[in-house]
Amino acid sequence: MTDAGTRPELQPTLVGQRVTLRPLRQDDFEALHAAASDPQIWEQHPDNTRYQRDAFEARFFRGAIASGGALAVIASDSNEVIGSTRYYEWDPAESSICIGYTFLITDHWGDGTNSEMKDLMLRHAFSFADTVWFHIGEDNLRSRRAVEKLGAELVQSEAAEVEGKPFNKLYYRLPRSAYNG
Repeated sequence: MTDAGTRPELQPTLVGQRVTLRPLRQDDFEALHAAASDPQIWEQHPDNTRYQRDAFEARFFRGAIASGGALAVIASDSNEVIGSTRYYEWDPAESSICIGYTFLITDHWGDGTNSEMKDLMLRHAFSFADTVWFHIGEDNLRSRRAVEKLGAELVQSEAAEVEGKPFNKLYYRLPRSAYNG
């Protein structure tokens, strides 16, 4: 466990069989935008224009770099960038962290990549936190199902807005004691 006064490592390199997660770098922009440029990836997301270069750069990539918790997802078989994910909102007083801003290219949907990625991230998170939170737009059914499979429980909903579009933001909670990974 991390001492309450010490910031945990939010950009670790985590290695699995299918993927390696490593700190996102500025020079990953082109490869990550290429991965994110499929509109299908964003169709259930409240900010569903992120596939467009300007929107991706302004409303995803810049924040990812600034966050200090963003990770590039690298496919083990091809060594290509296939997505991104992020740790954010570390709260030492509550011993909690959020995982989100996750996307993968559609070629890796349903093949176990997301499960492995989340397992790597959760194992790391639970080395310093007692609770992991996931914030998901109500209409993002794929993401909701994925975190529910992990054992996360929906505990709160609140009205939110992105780019002038209202949506319901759902809060899923996964305590260390409920994770079976």
